[in-house]
Amino acid sequence: MAWDKEIDEIKRRRALSQSQGGADALTRQHEKGRLTIRERIDGLLDPASFREQGLGAGDAEMDDNGELKSLTPSNFVLGTGTMDGRRVVVGGEDFTLKGGSPNASGLRKSLYTEDLALQYRIPLIRLHEGGGGSVAGAGGKGRSTSDPVYAPHRFTSIAKLLGEVPVATAALGPVAGLPAARLVSSHFSVMTQNAQVLTAGPAVVERALGRKLTKEELGGALIHAKSGVINNVAADEEDAFAQIKRFLSYLPDSVYGLPPVIDPQDDPARAEASLSSIVPKDRRQPFAMRKVLRAVLDIDSFFEMTAKYGPGLITGLGRLNGHPVGVIANDCMFYAGAMTAEAAQKLRRFVDLCNTFHLPIVSFVDEPGFMIGLAAEQAATIRYGAEALAAVVQSRVPWASIIVHKAFGVAAAAHFGPQPYVIAWPSAQNGALPVEGGVAVAFGRQIAEAEDPEDMRQQLEEQMAMSYSPFPRAESFSVHELIDPKETRARLTAWTDLAWPSLAHQLEPHRTTMRP
Repeated sequence: MAWDKEIDEIKRRRALSQSQGGADALTRQHEKGRLTIRERIDGLLDPASFREQGLGAGDAEMDDNGELKSLTPSNFVLGTGTMDGRRVVVGGEDFTLKGGSPNASGLRKSLYTEDLALQYRIPLIRLHEGGGGSVAGAGGKGRSTSDPVYAPHRFTSIAKLLGEVPVATAALGPVAGLPAARLVSSHFSVMTQNAQVLTAGPAVVERALGRKLTKEELGGALIHAKSGVINNVAADEEDAFAQIKRFLSYLPDSVYGLPPVIDPQDDPARAEASLSSIVPKDRRQPFAMRKVLRAVLDIDSFFEMTAKYGPGLITGLGRLNGHPVGVIANDCMFYAGAMTAEAAQKLRRFVDLCNTFHLPIVSFVDEPGFMIGLAAEQAATIRYGAEALAAVVQSRVPWASIIVHKAFGVAAAAHFGPQPYVIAWPSAQNGALPVEGGVAVAFGRQIAEAEDPEDMRQQLEEQMAMSYSPFPRAESFSVHELIDPKETRARLTAWTDLAWPSLAHQLEPHRTTMRP
């Protein structure tokens, strides 16, 4: 006997699943300027490469004769596919059903994504739009879907995944509760300008705290670009997909492989004349560090992350002669580049990313020290700074540090990993304290008692500045070389070629100890 009836039933259920929340719900989604989850997956992956898992999952309603009456699809779509020819796991909430708040099968599929990526050791991409749990329960009508007491902790696979497989996430609408927690449990997160990321929505906040706020006021892009909750903001969904693709292009499929090296499109010995004059002679005048990065890294290879959080520190991914590298640099346009509590947390997290996925680190140093003052003390800057230092000294990847300008105080140590390759520019200055602060501390009484205190201060500062010359460091082999800034790219590409083979001995998860 043929199974025609059952096969027809399978086809019918699949068709019902494809309908998502129904025509009206799909229209409302488009009217908000947002794509549906299946449209998002199609826009992210290579054409016709998506292989969905659990297409027929959902809540079935049967009639008195045991025939299927209706099917409410699972409101989480999950599967595998290729992105730029590379295998990935992708999943996301279906906002057209219950606003993405998980039904029973949707919750199971959502939890399964990490296990699937771990099993096959391929990157995971999550496209979030939805709320967390509902008081009605995932099973509906208040039915409990709690895990049994012996079940593994739901976040176990997430924590393990972050140590083994790249995870990139996007907030493409309102994201709250468990989806918000999963959004930030990633190596790269991006949100569109019309998205919101919330621990809890306006109704819960108003009931609990008595404050009436909109979703945008609670967790819009302007809030979280500066809060550090997400890495980047995207203009629209297409831009978000492009950023995810670019981020993953620098990373291996898992910690058990090396990052992808591409054919270089740039001369490894390219020397930019502008570098010789980019740092002003007047040490009080700022300069554009991003111009330095563009002049040294492979052309158009720098991908910046978390620009508005801890803005005194620049972090991102780039390439040197086709090799992916992590890039750290001070931005003297913000607090003279001083390390704030936010910048220290940003540094620690970025260093962990590079050590997890075998990315050599290149640090462009213009560090005046830890941020000082009442606000800095209230923010626990020294604790987060010490945490960043611990992450740096526990690095296993090769480091190259270019002393571009300032390297002062304890914070400067955060720019030099274990056994770094160190080169310095003629503009380099280093010491226990910047000239101005050091003179104020060491010669305070002499300045106060002088006939012309301001003139005395300037004289002492000029004298001390001369003692900060980089030539004594070069003479004592405290740096590998003092170079013409135009030579920086050639030196670094040669170093990258030399250091790269050592990464083959690190193909396992990165381990660290407790940090301050």
